[in-house]
Amino acid sequence: MSEIKNYVLEITGKCGKCPSHLMDILIAVQNKFRHIPDEAIECISKELQMSKVDVEQTASFYHFFTEEPCGKYTVYLNNSAVACMMGRDKIAATFEKEVGCKFGNVTSDGLIGLYDTACIGMNDQEPAALINGVVFTSLNDQKVKQIVSAIKAGKAVNDLVTEFDGKENAEMKSEVKNNIRKRGPVLFAEYKNGASLKKLNEMTPDQVITEVKNSNIRGRGGAGFPTGLKWDFCSKAEVKERYVLCNADEGEPGTFKDRVLLTLFPQMVFEGMVLGGYAIGSQQGVLYLRAEYTYMLPRLEKLLAEMRTKNLLGKNVAGKQGFDFDIRIQMGSGAYVCGEETALIESAEGKRGEPRNRPPYPIERGYKNKPTIINNVETLCSVVQIIDKSSAWYRTFGTQYSSGTKLLSISGDCKFPGIYEIEWGITINEVLEMCGAENAQAVQVAGPSGVCISPKQFGRKLDFEDMPTGGSIIIIGQQRDLLKDVVLNFMDFFTDESCGSCVPCRALTPVLKKKLVKIMDGKGVKGDIDELVKLGKTMKDLNRCGLGQTAANPILTTIENFREKYEAMIKEPKTDGVYAFDMAASVKESCDYAGRKVIIHN
Repeated sequence: MSEIKNYVLEITGKCGKCPSHLMDILIAVQNKFRHIPDEAIECISKELQMSKVDVEQTASFYHFFTEEPCGKYTVYLNNSAVACMMGRDKIAATFEKEVGCKFGNVTSDGLIGLYDTACIGMNDQEPAALINGVVFTSLNDQKVKQIVSAIKAGKAVNDLVTEFDGKENAEMKSEVKNNIRKRGPVLFAEYKNGASLKKLNEMTPDQVITEVKNSNIRGRGGAGFPTGLKWDFCSKAEVKERYVLCNADEGEPGTFKDRVLLTLFPQMVFEGMVLGGYAIGSQQGVLYLRAEYTYMLPRLEKLLAEMRTKNLLGKNVAGKQGFDFDIRIQMGSGAYVCGEETALIESAEGKRGEPRNRPPYPIERGYKNKPTIINNVETLCSVVQIIDKSSAWYRTFGTQYSSGTKLLSISGDCKFPGIYEIEWGITINEVLEMCGAENAQAVQVAGPSGVCISPKQFGRKLDFEDMPTGGSIIIIGQQRDLLKDVVLNFMDFFTDESCGSCVPCRALTPVLKKKLVKIMDGKGVKGDIDELVKLGKTMKDLNRCGLGQTAANPILTTIENFREKYEAMIKEPKTDGVYAFDMAASVKESCDYAGRKVIIHN
């Protein structure tokens, strides 16, 4: 029996030969063999009693699953806009020189593979890279040379990490810095492990929901749906088997707040899941953790085990008779779209991370087709403080319609990138002053899917009444070429991250990018700008998930607020026919990009 088959039999056995654990099995195989061999797919399909194509379509969907060996040491270098601002291209050149191969390739001896990857949640300490799941930050030429030299000497990747920021990072053997610049009154307020759970003996599930509703907290992942209302709806579902999912897949470029919360307050996150479970009558929670945060996994699993020994998980949680609740961690494997709640559910079930049609909504039919609440890491931490300190206390912060505080992940052209806990209602001007950003050309609010604003709008407020945000704030200095350095980068990102399920997203995103490049190359005509707007509105109207609906935002919001930059590149007179590109060819090219196979559903 081959080594591959032996390992697959071992790992599928540990997973109970359950198809819903397909992601876990594929991750284990990828880590073991540095790719997913066809023999492994054959064996997995047999052991799980699934068709081979079902296994293949999951394996082909995620960025960190590869068909060919990706190197004993696999380097994924972030190519997000902020990484490029901070010198990513120079670091890439140094890697290529020291390793001896170009990006997208593996050395002839199979030792090192070099690959690009999207934002890995390290915008405050770029350039950054993942090497076999270990994060390396603030890269420079000397550091890259030392890393490559150590790899060639056969050293383990974990042994290359020597600088730690705090005991939590030392325990995780991570050099990632927390970079907390402003500690606010809610998430960084006094917190004692287990205090909120002790209140379960004093409160009914309805009272927990009422307290959350009275706080007026809205989801902190970006959508802003009232948390208490979501819990209330789910608690009234006719089906009694219910689930709690924590969305820890913060893939929005420029966002890293959940990374810090999971580092400093992981038990608070888990306690928030327990509170949600108690409120809706659930017995099982799932924390979906992005692959880029794999380095956190051992510590998180250790903490879950400790909570079980302290009766904060398991049977009769915190002494509450009849309330049984436990949590498992589901790893992702590189897919921005899995931050969308229904795509996250699909992935947690072992499938492609394709968004579902809605309705029905997760509170009706979610994980395993059962009623499910899905909350962001920051939301769950806030709920813990609300239950511990009261909804009235929470409402003393923020504005009338945006209660509480918000964690901002600030990066880009500023002196003090990092984490800031602010009260809703702060202006962009105040944010710029706070982080040491002088003479900003633009600010990208809420990541690529958000809005790019000009200095004329810096008086606007961050709150649900004016400018809501999931947390990403990217400062763009005067020295940057806004269209080339930012907008084009974001369009590359959306093209790469589309699941390909919706035709407008799959076909029009690359078309938008090509028309943008046409204008930037000085080959545009006046009608191109209006056509970009028209195509962007089509994207908003016809795509079914947030990714597709907002994929044109980098272009739409910069046309709205910086139209003069587009018009300056138009050189009349020219005709559309002279520089027109083949639309059909563009659509065809988009059908299999980034190695992600597109499955077309009837």
